[in-house]
Amino acid sequence: MSDLKKQLYKELEIKNALFVEGVNVNPMIFQNLDLGGKYQEQVHVLFEMDHHPHVGIDFPVGFTSPGGLKLAFRWDTRSPYAIHYDDGKYYLTHNGQELFPTEFLKRPKYYNLKTSDGAEMSQVATYNREGAIFVAYSNECSLKEKGQDCLYCNINATKDTYAEKQGIFWKSPKQIGETAAAAYNEGARHITISGGFIPERREVDYYIDVAEAIREHTGLADFNGTGVIGAPLDLDVIDRYKEAGYRTIAMNIEIWDKNIFKSICPGKEAQCGGWDHWRMALEYAVEVFGHGRVRSNIVAGIEPKQSTLEGIEYLAAKGVACFAGAWCPNPGSALEGHRSPEPEWHFDLARKVAAIFRKAGFTYDQLYDCSAAPTTLCHDIYKIEDELLPVFQEKTA
Repeated sequence: MSDLKKQLYKELEIKNALFVEGVNVNPMIFQNLDLGGKYQEQVHVLFEMDHHPHVGIDFPVGFTSPGGLKLAFRWDTRSPYAIHYDDGKYYLTHNGQELFPTEFLKRPKYYNLKTSDGAEMSQVATYNREGAIFVAYSNECSLKEKGQDCLYCNINATKDTYAEKQGIFWKSPKQIGETAAAAYNEGARHITISGGFIPERREVDYYIDVAEAIREHTGLADFNGTGVIGAPLDLDVIDRYKEAGYRTIAMNIEIWDKNIFKSICPGKEAQCGGWDHWRMALEYAVEVFGHGRVRSNIVAGIEPKQSTLEGIEYLAAKGVACFAGAWCPNPGSALEGHRSPEPEWHFDLARKVAAIFRKAGFTYDQLYDCSAAPTTLCHDIYKIEDELLPVFQEKTA
């Protein structure tokens, strides 16, 4: 392995640790940062991923490592990692030892624009880097009304905390279409449409309207969209998403162990035909969308690692790219205050998941197209191994 790749893997380990442990910072230091101007600010369209709520305090979405990896900002005052500001520069430390200077992520130009009805485009579609934008059409989940929220999820708590303060509400298809067009004009090339649970028939009709609006405003027949949905009881509904123009589809099973699934995801168990039906829906979706064009996710760290790996390997063999994002015991979730496994646990899992993806024949382009953000550890492992990062070209220039 080259010295550059070794360096990048060290940076990737830090990135993984920051996602699990968060980063400690005195919010006052960001008074020196052009946040919401030159640099991209957090917008809570769906989840609070910081480890403490912070209404009225703005934070950056993240920063880059020296090798060009994108590291998410997750605030945690207990973390051994910290960002300091000194003499006009920000830098990351671990237990007081400087690791590297930080360059915060730039704000896209479309964040300065509004839709024709006056909605801030930054609140319609967040920029998830490298040409990927993310729309949370709904920032609430109907499972709350039934007392069936997934126990790790804080979507409804996030809405209660931030929606009114940040002006985040239901998005109309026209708002999404106009925002997508502005982002695509700036170089975006993938859009994910997601949100909380709503009634199935209403969901598919809405997604079709959104697809039509995106095509109308962008002028693209194939806008490279991912529809994130609950597993439909009528599997033929999946065909309608393909017919509407979505290139990929996502149904997040969240837990592979059937019994743990029932306990952690009571709404998905009750409303979507149970675990077995969810698995069948994913397999059927591959028949409709194709190998590597269907995505799922497991919340890594709630069940044993071997169970998670069994699920990812099973689904990969069927053509489903199932990621395993590190569980964050989000503020406002039923599992707030619990502990995700140690960073080393998650890093080992990511390396094994990437190997499973390779074995299944998934390409980087397929992983890019079906993901909400092309910045997961698995994406980065592909970028390092296949030398896709700009730093490789810089070294050979």
